[in-house]
Amino acid sequence: MLQIICKYLLACQVCQRETFTRGANHALTTLGQMSSLTQSHHVRNHCASYYWSDDVIRSRSVSDVVLSGLVNVPAPPARLLADWDREISLRLGLEPGDVEALPLARARMRWPDYRRCVQSASDWTRKLGLHDVLASSDVALMACRGARYHHDGAQYGSTAFCNLFLSEDKGLDLYFPAIGHRIPLTLGTAVIFDTGQPHAVIQRRNADLHMTDFRVADFPPEHDCTQVFLTWELPIEHVDIGQALQIVFDIEPSIALRLDNEQIWLNGAPVSVCPISGRFIRNL
Repeated sequence: MLQIICKYLLACQVCQRETFTRGANHALTTLGQMSSLTQSHHVRNHCASYYWSDDVIRSRSVSDVVLSGLVNVPAPPARLLADWDREISLRLGLEPGDVEALPLARARMRWPDYRRCVQSASDWTRKLGLHDVLASSDVALMACRGARYHHDGAQYGSTAFCNLFLSEDKGLDLYFPAIGHRIPLTLGTAVIFDTGQPHAVIQRRNADLHMTDFRVADFPPEHDCTQVFLTWELPIEHVDIGQALQIVFDIEPSIALRLDNEQIWLNGAPVSVCPISGRFIRNL
């Protein structure tokens, strides 16, 4: 644990010295309205994702477009909620900032409205012009007790995430620091975003104070701060996904040829994310 804390402190010290700023606008899509971002294609001023496409590394832009809405889903039954609570406390032992998988197959046996939840998410994505992409995408059940700032581009660069939140409002927001975008999390919140975009789950009450750091103290053990959600991995190369998120492909083919793993780059250099502040930091 001491080693992990030291790692975080070091990351944030570096973060203060080498901060990359991005002045792009952002877009929010609700069920009734969809607004889009006009993206600059000047790669050196934006993030680049290097990801596996079959057996080769390709490059693409990292989208500033976040699609979100509130869909009508029934609350999970009390028996299932109790099962999740036991799983989270006894097996997962979630600490503040942790994000872990729950057993979906077992949950479905105790979840008569599972298909209704999936159908509601599918209806929402169709309204965004994504047609039936959700039906052919991998799905998992996840739980988090907040979430430290991170991106998922080093493991899931070939996908976008579609998350459907299944917990009641507990005063938490999904926050994207690079674009300054907050989404309140409640039952039925649906979000689609680029896996290369840094994000965290933080306390909403700090928004009025303009405090956006992830703080362990915001998630005391006596408070129920757990969010459960379904997440789909949407193929970024699917034409509907690429268009909805305004992805530009093969922006740095010469760099892609030199790489053998998935990475996020900014201004021509590989970067990671400070887990506390959410700022990009240059990899050492």
